[in-house]
Amino acid sequence: MRKNFLTKGPQLGVSLAGPLQPHHPLLLPPALQVNRCDLQVVENHEAHQTSAVGTGDLLVVRRGKPLTLRLHLSGPGGSEAQRRSLLGTPGATLLVAWTGAAGGTLKHTFAWEFALEAHDDLEWTLSVTPPADAPIGLYALTLQLPSGTLAPPSQHPLGTFALLFNPWSPGDSVFLGNEAQRQEYVLNEEGTLFWGLEEAPQRIPWDFGQFSEGFLDMSLALLDISLLGMPALDACDQLRSPLQVCRLVSAMLNGEKPYPVLEGCWSGKYRDGTPPSKWPGSGPILRQWLSGRCRPVRYGQSWTFAAVVCSVLRSLGIPTRVVSAFAWAQGTEGSLRVDESFDESGALISSNLDTCVWPCHAWNECWMAREDLGQEYSGWQALDATPKKGQQNGLLCWGGPAPVRAIKEGRLDLPSGVGPFFAAINSTCAAWVRKASGVSERAASQVKFLGNCISTKAVGSERCEDITQHYKFPEGSLQERAVLLKVNQDTEPPTLFPSPEEMEEPPLAAWFECGSSLALGEDVRVSLRVVNWTGMERPLQVVLGAQPLQGNGEPLAQFWKEEFVVTLPDGQDEVLSTTLPFAQYGPALRKGNLLLKLTALLRETPSASDASQSSRTPLLAWQEVLLRPPEVTLEIPESLVQFQPAEATIHLHNHLPEPLTSCSITLSGRGLIYKERRYRMGPIPSSLRLRLPFTPTLAGDRRLTARLDVPGLQHHHSCARATRVMVP
Repeated sequence: MRKNFLTKGPQLGVSLAGPLQPHHPLLLPPALQVNRCDLQVVENHEAHQTSAVGTGDLLVVRRGKPLTLRLHLSGPGGSEAQRRSLLGTPGATLLVAWTGAAGGTLKHTFAWEFALEAHDDLEWTLSVTPPADAPIGLYALTLQLPSGTLAPPSQHPLGTFALLFNPWSPGDSVFLGNEAQRQEYVLNEEGTLFWGLEEAPQRIPWDFGQFSEGFLDMSLALLDISLLGMPALDACDQLRSPLQVCRLVSAMLNGEKPYPVLEGCWSGKYRDGTPPSKWPGSGPILRQWLSGRCRPVRYGQSWTFAAVVCSVLRSLGIPTRVVSAFAWAQGTEGSLRVDESFDESGALISSNLDTCVWPCHAWNECWMAREDLGQEYSGWQALDATPKKGQQNGLLCWGGPAPVRAIKEGRLDLPSGVGPFFAAINSTCAAWVRKASGVSERAASQVKFLGNCISTKAVGSERCEDITQHYKFPEGSLQERAVLLKVNQDTEPPTLFPSPEEMEEPPLAAWFECGSSLALGEDVRVSLRVVNWTGMERPLQVVLGAQPLQGNGEPLAQFWKEEFVVTLPDGQDEVLSTTLPFAQYGPALRKGNLLLKLTALLRETPSASDASQSSRTPLLAWQEVLLRPPEVTLEIPESLVQFQPAEATIHLHNHLPEPLTSCSITLSGRGLIYKERRYRMGPIPSSLRLRLPFTPTLAGDRRLTARLDVPGLQHHHSCARATRVMVP
């Protein structure tokens, strides 16, 4: 029996009723009765690419493609001529009743095409074709027999089924012509998300699990809850359109709708919830949300929001993927510049403004036609479900779906959320130094471009695919400049973007030459190169500093500072080096905060010969450093045999100065391990090697994932894929 998740959450109070439409006649010979209807679940699932959907005995099909059902009859059948003559006689009707997304109180009856494919005396095979624009959701089939066939007139329920979008049907607006992409963006349940820094992207294995037991029920329940309070006929129309369904799902995630699914947290304080890095996939989040009477689940970050949206939309049949951008400008509508303020020690100052730079941000792309905008804007649509401050109420959230092509072209005139995406990936950073008096002065710095590395998981592999060229023209190209000028003309007030003068290298420059990633526990070797092309000798005071950085770009207090005084001749460069030991940065990190921001503030020391204001303009340089938690690597044989024992080899690497205690290793992998298997570990020294047994139960391409849980630290994941699990 299918579980009705809606009994755990808010009850639907809307209904949909309408006049019955004309139906095709379907008459039975006199005295025939319907004993039962075989919905041909196995055959229809195979034809509709839904064999993997875990819904028990529920039939799941896709719109725009015929489904077959077989009627088993009893009674005298009559001759062949009698049966043929009865087909044209009005009377019997095949009723197709839509009952809402999850079988709530919504209801409407449709007339769909059907045909009698084959028949004998007591068995008839019907072919029913759901229209390619039918609302998705649950349907009930009923055969209504006319008066005179049986007295009085009667109705025979034939069964229920779920209808999904169909990327295999050219008539469906989500049609995707590439089979490899359909396998990846609709059917693949095992994903890889990317997080961290542009120079050091980190992989996060994620179980989308869109076909796991009960997941489709949860997705349909989410849609029904999102329709609460909506006029009945409008609710029906919403579920026809993948565009509207994407907006509904996004609104349920980001809080624009009542009963939001997730609550975001970037502070590292997760005591009253689950750290974002501990979630193994989307299923546990949705199950907790529904079992908790639709209270927001704690906690998620942008990649968690995007992963849950991806799972829900894939389960409904919309091709979807997760996209990550490293260095994302948040809240820059109306401008292409982010102003960051530093104090006189070079520390980034926390800002209460919405505008800031996120080290990494994730959103979704959904594939669909855009008849509302023109065929040229069909294809991938950007959709952002991460909660924003100051967002507008209503369904049309600023986060899209926005055509990726329109973002690249700077089409801010389109009513589809293009502007925020365009600004987020085309902005630059401007640095300001705030004096003790409260007055801020513009600092010289190298122009930092944002959104220059946009990535997603490649089709059929775990590698990171760069798709930046889909979103923007190359930096400095004529096409990019033309788009920026167009945006500047189309906005009021004009959009700010760097002038050619700002793009030039400053005569006095500084930049960090440190590594962007190192293992937690290793000392940070700080290296700053300073170059003087000013035409004269420059006496400089240099302040180096470090502070933790949260995932949303919010800084914590500066915990380390070191000062240098150097005199740099014209045409010379010098490297200033020092070491930031783990003993200093370790205690400053909060749980979940594994980013450090290094800053360098340079000022000319005034002299009697040159005391001009311009010569004392401060110079700022900064760099983020990702600290990797203790590492776990996983190896399994490339070829396995179903039901034959196998072994995984796990290597643990600990760079902390003390052994890890109270740790655990969790193994998971659909078809390789049932649910999850957790192993508690003793103290882990600098390295450890484990061999853990498992037995494959399903054939095909399978992935095993290991998660290392360390109290007080962010969780680390690793995965290994068996290219083939063979049937014995």
